[in-house]
Amino acid sequence: MRNPYEVLGVRQGASEEEIKRAYRELVKKYHPDRYSDNPLQDLAEEKLREINEAYDTLMKNFQGSGSGYGGYSSNNQGGNYGEDGPFQGIRMEINRGNLNGAEAKLNAISNRTGEWHFLMGMIHFRKGWFDSAHRFFNTACSMDPNNFEFRQMLNELNQRQTSYRQNYYGRRGGNDDMCNMCFKIWAIDTCCECMGGDCI
Repeated sequence: MRNPYEVLGVRQGASEEEIKRAYRELVKKYHPDRYSDNPLQDLAEEKLREINEAYDTLMKNFQGSGSGYGGYSSNNQGGNYGEDGPFQGIRMEINRGNLNGAEAKLNAISNRTGEWHFLMGMIHFRKGWFDSAHRFFNTACSMDPNNFEFRQMLNELNQRQTSYRQNYYGRRGGNDDMCNMCFKIWAIDTCCECMGGDCI
């Protein structure tokens, strides 16, 4: 199990109210009704299961000890919190807009997991380097094909690129139409002059 704080997107030691608020927002975001007849439906359901599990784990701790979930460690339920720890800090740097600091921390990590590639893709995306961001997101999805967050970001970037291409070629088409119109007027004028008249 991943670190439940990270799954819910809250800081370690967050209050019960912060956890509940984050949970409600995530449930709305990944609710099955939003993804019916969508290729991402299975991933959304998996993400929602993970969110529910993280929420239940944190709430049980609040009810059980009243001390929160601060005692969570990597040996709890076979979790991989130790692996996610540095990535959580890097996510916070990205959210704060400290892209160079986040990139430096990522480059210091030698184990290039799907999460590593995803976060590097986010940095490149935020910098406007969409081609390299696309490569990083693709690699992240290849390494962890069931990760809804990775897949969603790749799809979003693909949609942006498709929209950009359509707009770009649509504008170029307008220029071609103007050139065609000018050419036709010139051709008409030439024909008129050959017959002794003048169009322009």
